[in-house]
Amino acid sequence: MFEARSAGTAPKGVDPRAARAMAEVGVDISSHRSKHVKELLDLQLDLVVTVCDAAKESCPTFPGRVRHLHAGFEDPPRLAASAASEEEAMSHYRRVRDEIRAFVERLRRDLAAEGAR
Repeated sequence: MFEARSAGTAPKGVDPRAARAMAEVGVDISSHRSKHVKELLDLQLDLVVTVCDAAKESCPTFPGRVRHLHAGFEDPPRLAASAASEEEAMSHYRRVRDEIRAFVERLRRDLAAEGAR
C-alpha cells in the first residue's frame, strides 16, 4: 500500500493549467493547496521522490531511514511560457502529466517486486 504526499521547495499555489490537465484524466486537484516540503518533515517517510533538479538540490534531509529517488521531469509552466496558443501550452502539461503517470506506474511495480523478495 502506498500513501503519496506532495510538496515543493517553492510552493506557488495550484497551477490552473495543471488542474485542467488532471481533470481531463478524471483527477480533481482544484481543492488542493501547494505545501512546502518542510510541512512533511514530521512524517515518517519511506521514500522521497524529487521530480525537478531544483528540488533535488534543495530538498531537506528527512529523519530516519528515508530512501531518496530523483526523477527529473520538464517544468510545464516554463515550457508553456513560450507557447503560441493555449492549446500548445496545455500540450506541455498533458505530456508531463502522462510521463509522471508512467513513472508512478513503473515505480509501483518496482517497489511491489522489491517487497516480494
